[in-house]
Formats: sequence, C-alpha cells, structure tokens
Amino acid sequence: MHHRATSRRTLLTVTAATAVAAVTGVALPAGSAFAEGHDQALRQFVARMSLEEKVGQLFVMRVYGHSATAPDQADIDANLKEIGVRTAAELVAKYHVGGIIYFAWAHNTRDPRQIAELSNGIQRAGLAQPTPLPLLISTDQEHGIVCRVGKPATLMPGAMALGAGGSRADARKAAQIAGAELAAVGIRQNYAPVADVNVNPANPVIGVRSFGSDPQAVAGLVAAQVRGYQSGGVAATSKHFPGHGDTATDSHYGLPTITHTRAQWGELDAPPFRAAIAAGIDSIMTAHIVVPALDPSEDPATLSRPILTGILREELGYDGVVVTDSLGMEGVRTKYGDDRVPVLALKAGVDQLLNPPKLDVAWNAVLNAVKSGELTEARLDESILRILRLKAKLGLFRDPFTDPDDVFDTVGTDAHLAAADRIAEETTTLLVNEGGMLPLDRRTHSKVLVVGADPASPSGSTGPPTATLAGAFAELGFTARALSTGITPTAAKIEEAVAAAAGQDVVVVGTYNVTAASPQRTLVSRLVATGVPVVTVAIRNPYDVAQISGQRATVAAYSWTDVELRAAVRVIAGAARPQGRLPVPILRADDPARVLYPVGHGLSYS
Repeated sequence: MHHRATSRRTLLTVTAATAVAAVTGVALPAGSAFAEGHDQALRQFVARMSLEEKVGQLFVMRVYGHSATAPDQADIDANLKEIGVRTAAELVAKYHVGGIIYFAWAHNTRDPRQIAELSNGIQRAGLAQPTPLPLLISTDQEHGIVCRVGKPATLMPGAMALGAGGSRADARKAAQIAGAELAAVGIRQNYAPVADVNVNPANPVIGVRSFGSDPQAVAGLVAAQVRGYQSGGVAATSKHFPGHGDTATDSHYGLPTITHTRAQWGELDAPPFRAAIAAGIDSIMTAHIVVPALDPSEDPATLSRPILTGILREELGYDGVVVTDSLGMEGVRTKYGDDRVPVLALKAGVDQLLNPPKLDVAWNAVLNAVKSGELTEARLDESILRILRLKAKLGLFRDPFTDPDDVFDTVGTDAHLAAADRIAEETTTLLVNEGGMLPLDRRTHSKVLVVGADPASPSGSTGPPTATLAGAFAELGFTARALSTGITPTAAKIEEAVAAAAGQDVVVVGTYNVTAASPQRTLVSRLVATGVPVVTVAIRNPYDVAQISGQRATVAAYSWTDVELRAAVRVIAGAARPQGRLPVPILRADDPARVLYPVGHGLSYS
C-alpha cells in the first residue's frame, strides 16, 4: 500500500466517521449483529433527516459518467436530458438518493481503478449532504451472460454453468472472489444470485442465468453464493421474487403471467428464496410478473402487498431489504403510470426503488403521497431503517471509501483467475460424442476451423467467441482459424464456411439459442455434408442440441465469456476431462413431451 494513498484514505475515513458520529453521537461498527444502542443511533439518524432526504434514501438511480464530478460532455448531456443534473455528485446533492446502480452502457465501469475513484466521489457527495450519509452502490454482476464489470476483473462461470458443476463449494468460492473484487472497487450491493428455477426452456429472459430446473439443487447453490458474496464484503440480492423461472415473456418488454398454483409455487419457486433467507440474505429483488394464485388482483409482484408483505415478510419471515427490479422495465409500467408505481411499490412493502425512468416524477410522487397522507412518514422510516442497517452492517458508516492504489491487490489476481479456470473446467458438459470423436487428437485433427455466432460480450471486455475458441485451440498446439458466421448466418456466409472447411480436420461450430427456424441449423447441416467432422459448442442455452443433427460431438459451455469458452476447448482437446452434468432437461424438438437428455446427463472420457 502506498503511503500517500494510505494517508488520503485515512483522511477520508476519519471524515466519514466524524460526520456520522456528529449526527448520531455513536460510532457504528461493521458486522451483522446490531446492539440496541446501535439501532437507536440509526433511528436518531432517521429522525434528523428532512422529508426530502427520506424520500431520496429510498431510490437507487443510474447516472452517466466515469467520474462523480468530471464526466465526459456526452455523459453530462445524457444526465441533463434524463435526470436534470450534470453529474453523480449533483444527483446526490439534489435528490439525496440512497444508492446508485452502475452500468457499462452508462460508462461507469471502464476499469477497476476508475470504478474505485467514481465510488469514492459518490461517497464524498453523500457525506457532503446536510445529513451525511454513505451510499449503497450496486450493480448486476451475476457473471456468465449478465456482467457489468469486465476484464481485468475476474469473470466467473454463470449460474447454469455452476449448476452443471454441481459443487456448492465452487459456487461459494466463485461468489466470494467476485464479492471481494466488487467491494475493492466500492460496489457493495450485488444483484445476484438469481434464485429463479428455470423450468421453461422457452424462457427468454432467465435461461442460463438460473442454476437449473431442480428447486432443491438451485436452493443449495443460491445459499452457497449468498454466503460467498456476503463473506466477500458485498450484500447479495436473490431475484426475482416470487420466481421468474417459468415465463415465456420477457418482463423488460411485457408483463408475464405465471400460472403456477399456490402449491406449485411452494414446491417449485419458493425453495431457493427460503434457502437464501436461511443463509442470511441481505436483500431480495422483486419480479415484474403476475401470479394470480398468489394475488388475484393480478398486480405485478413488485406492486403486490399480498406477495411482498403477506408472503415474503410474514410467511417467509424476511425482514431484510426489498428492492424492486428496474422501474424502467415495461412489465411494471403496463398497468399503472410512472407516478403511481413507486407509491404502490412502497405500499406493497418495498424498501428500495430501483432506476425509475424519470426520477423527478417518481421522487415527487413519493413526496406528494406523504404530504397527502397516502403514505405515512412512519412507513418511509421503516424502509429507511432497513436500508441504514444494511449500510451499517457493510461498514459504510465507519468507512465508505476504497483505495484506488490497492485495487489490483484484489481485482484480477493470478489466484482469482486460476480459480475461475478451475471452476469453469468442472462445468463444461459433454452431451454427444459419436464414436469417441472427443477428445481431439492433435496428431490426427490438428487443423481446426472455428465458425459460429459472435454475440456481443456480456461485459464488453471478452470475445468475440469464435476468436476466443480459435485462440484457445492454438494455445494447445492446434492450427486454428476463426470465421464469424453470426447468430443468423446468411446464405453467403454459409457458403463461405463450407468453402473454408475444405482441407480442415474438424469444424467447431459455436451455436447460440438455436430455434426451429434458425439458419444456424442450415449452417451445421451443410458443414456436416462436407464430410469434415463437426463439433458443436452451445455457447448459451444447452437446448441447442435438440435442434441440430449430424454433428459428431456437442459440448455445452453455458456462456460465451472467455473463461467458459477456454474451458470448453480444454475439454474438447483432452487437456481437461468433461465433468459437467445437465442441470436442466433437454426436450426433443419434434416431440417436446419427451426428454432427449435428462437432468444429470453428461458423458465422460473412458
């Protein structure tokens, strides 16, 4: 640690602690247990806050820019247009928001050191308020296909990959490393792990973000990740309550209805949330879904008092923080206006209002609801106390800052990267291996053509997949060439791939969410017809294997981040053994009532 940085950090920390002690008269310790005196100190804090500060504390908002005070002009313009402020510091000063959510597209997450500086700038703005309060900075760092902080941070296998690995110890280790790296850059609330049980192969929004289709297996992995994240220094958030695993609609664009009976919900959807609560989960995120069996009014769960207060608080006994899914999503906006949504969410039992489309509309709606008597100030105080308890538990009142000079002591270390590789290796699943095609023998199959889909990197910092796969083969001594054919390959691209296959020993095809109408099927069948052996790698949903035929082997990687793709190549090339087992069933394409491969299917090398 650099002496200069230590001095600066110490100075910031002393300022933070002094500011808090000046209001409460009590130094608040980090840790999970709260003595009555400390809770009393938090209540004093709440009592001193103005109504405007209280309303702000309930909101978690996006903001553009890599810096809290000096973002790029384009980000200033975007902030002025969307929020009416120029910077993150102005957002905190004007609206007293309790939290900020980071996104890559908002330019918050360029690199680890910059993220740490941004976090510190936001915390300084929080402590400069009339009632000095640290902020809870959050993000969606699920790993796998949803990732906001990219390389050089360590990118772990996603949920379904960990489900295929089946190891709670690995799931916990992955979360502990991921949590420690987030905390090192000042992100202290992570919207993970996903607790949805993916029982619908057609689910357009969850899929590989879920650990699998078996409620008990998912529950065990959710609990392991909750413990991992929280031991790593961040608040974990299970989502999306009461369970988003059986939807055919994406709640970003519509309002899904779940037709589970009350008994089915208890059997299928509830176990992972019960497990998360038993593991001491700090926060739970709501779903913008309708579950008529749980609330006949058919309000989205985010706005449902029977679901959030009746079931989550009273029946499941949860008293932690409840955060909405983004209030900008269509699913929560279909039934009520943007001015009613935040008020109804609070009446339902929510604590944190995440990312409203227009902050001024939502903020003033809550303020006016208190002034009109629709919401009581006591109701706000209840939520604010939960939020402040979480901030105190995370040690933010003592020291909300992080040291940018020390970031790389934790983020992307060799030990963390090696752990990611080891964990990923245990997730790759071998689904098909005709005639012992795999592992590839470099002496007989040295020339490899890699074609397929190149979806955009989840974090903006990995891939493209075809290049990553080809590079991994080259590292293992193969002669490899990459040709990107895309998610919907054109006839011309398919001809180009067929021509390129001539003289190759094997063609590896990266498939991506193949449907019955997908031209990826034509690509595979045309390549098979060349007589060159074809190996497919499902780089997202494992269900692809039901839609394609003629390939000699298929492996499932569950995501197209580098760590999972490189592990898949090591398995294909025999540098690692396939150990993954399907955490979801794969149904036949021609007869969806019949199972093609059951849960637990996964081949080994003899």
